[in-house]
Amino acid sequence: MARYRGPKAKIARKFKEPIFGPSKALEKKNYPPGQHGNARRRGKKSEYAMQLAEKQKAKYTYGLLEKQFALTFGRADRKKGVTGENLLKFLEARLDNTVFRLGIAPTRRSARQLVGHRHVLVNGVITNIPSYQLKPGDVIEVREKSKSLELIADSLSAGRSFNWLEWNSDEYKGTFLNYPERESIPENIKEQLIVELYSK
Repeated sequence: MARYRGPKAKIARKFKEPIFGPSKALEKKNYPPGQHGNARRRGKKSEYAMQLAEKQKAKYTYGLLEKQFALTFGRADRKKGVTGENLLKFLEARLDNTVFRLGIAPTRRSARQLVGHRHVLVNGVITNIPSYQLKPGDVIEVREKSKSLELIADSLSAGRSFNWLEWNSDEYKGTFLNYPERESIPENIKEQLIVELYSK
């Protein structure tokens, strides 16, 4: 199962955002990593560097590697509408991301693991593919045997709510109502820069 396995704190410090969840390293050292730390003089970024950084941020945020991200962008580009918004909609419709958004898992990484370990059902069928694309009306639920897992119980107690998802806490079941509008997606990603990068 391909995924980023490198140091998480370095990535969070690079983008100055808690990409993989709350980070003590980011709080203590709120500057980019490197041998010279904050003393290093960093010149103005080129247009290409800003576009590339935005793409990298989106990749790390949603847990995709390069090929998977490029394929998702290709789908977004072929679909009618604004390409950047389509890209984020497809990323949000991934099963691992939706498990995270519903509050079943505390992070996208742990959501990916729950899906991979067959703890999640889609429309009553065990689905262990984190990149599975949900469609409006799809029902996501926790497998009966997995409802007692401490990780899931602790995560659900934190509580999350998004207007494109519906959650039934009694049945441990959620519904993907529709693709989210851009203003509803909380991620700090400038998708237009990613579109410009792929348009070169």
